[in-house]
Amino acid sequence: MKSFFSSRKAAVAAAVVAALSLTACQTPAKKAETPVAAAAAKPVAQAVTLRVLGDGLYELAYSPAASALYVASAQSFKEVNGGILYRLDPTTLATKGETHTDLKNFGMAIDEKGDTFYTTNSLDGSVSKVDAHSGKVLQRLALGGGKDKDGDAIGAREMLLHGNELYVGRVADPGFINVIDTKTFKVKTTIKNAGKWVTGLIYSPLTERIYAANGGGEILVINPRSHKIEQRWTPGDGKEYLLLNMAEDPATGRLFVTDDSKAKTTLVFDIHSGKVIKRIEGDALGIKFNARRNEIYISQRESKKVLQLDATSYAVKNSWSFDTSPNSLLVSADGEALYVSLKQAFNEDSSTKGPDSVARIALK
Repeated sequence: MKSFFSSRKAAVAAAVVAALSLTACQTPAKKAETPVAAAAAKPVAQAVTLRVLGDGLYELAYSPAASALYVASAQSFKEVNGGILYRLDPTTLATKGETHTDLKNFGMAIDEKGDTFYTTNSLDGSVSKVDAHSGKVLQRLALGGGKDKDGDAIGAREMLLHGNELYVGRVADPGFINVIDTKTFKVKTTIKNAGKWVTGLIYSPLTERIYAANGGGEILVINPRSHKIEQRWTPGDGKEYLLLNMAEDPATGRLFVTDDSKAKTTLVFDIHSGKVIKRIEGDALGIKFNARRNEIYISQRESKKVLQLDATSYAVKNSWSFDTSPNSLLVSADGEALYVSLKQAFNEDSSTKGPDSVARIALK
């Protein structure tokens, strides 16, 4: 990819970002017929720390070893080279450091100790390995996998770190998943025929399986030992879905899956049977489960809200409204704080209406 975005490149970049589902399709929201929308109008009852940070903010990662919150930034898509990895104080959100990168940063995954994290350079189809203490980029891996119809690299969206393997979902049709050996930092194998656009990835300690969501409305059940797709689930109602992000409650075997464009809903799968046992209506992009508080958090990009749900009854306990659109979510290690990246809308020329923000919501 060229250093600077031409007008065509800027348009392609915006399209790729939309395909990565880190930004949502701007279609009219359904009229909710469940208590979710009504409850979402409740006033904010808990402290929110908001920090206007910079352009192109996406996923977040917390390093306990470095006591730092990292935020991936792609910067602007119009005449701006590269991106930034912001290092923030996890309580105040004050900037503790910045790493300026020559490529744009989107997805994030961090190791168990918090010493190393990875970020997807989605527009270039690569992954960077970063030292969490210094913020220094240690290695970069070009994943390959060919080009799309416009000659651009196939996007690398979500990542999952499982043991010494890093799974990277690729946005293609058919999509595929690269499995990287983190010790050698080379592609170990590729899981092919993963459906249109691999979007979400999650590991279940309950079933010892990896689950991948895709834009064709499937959940793939993958054996991490053989790297084989063992099952393919669908919602089973004959409707179209573009499944995105996932969270799991391993104690009850429930897998929560969002769809923010076609179905405007959150599906709850029984992880044992692969059947949908509950639908939570309303636009839903990011989703996290907090076992310590037995709560579900959903970011609503179109409604500009973050919802806090009781994980047993699915009732909305609280909500927070913002001037910009909530995107990615991260629950703190102690379960007492929720971090949110907040995005501005795009203009027609692929610029944005202002810088993006980060919020810390105290859940106590």
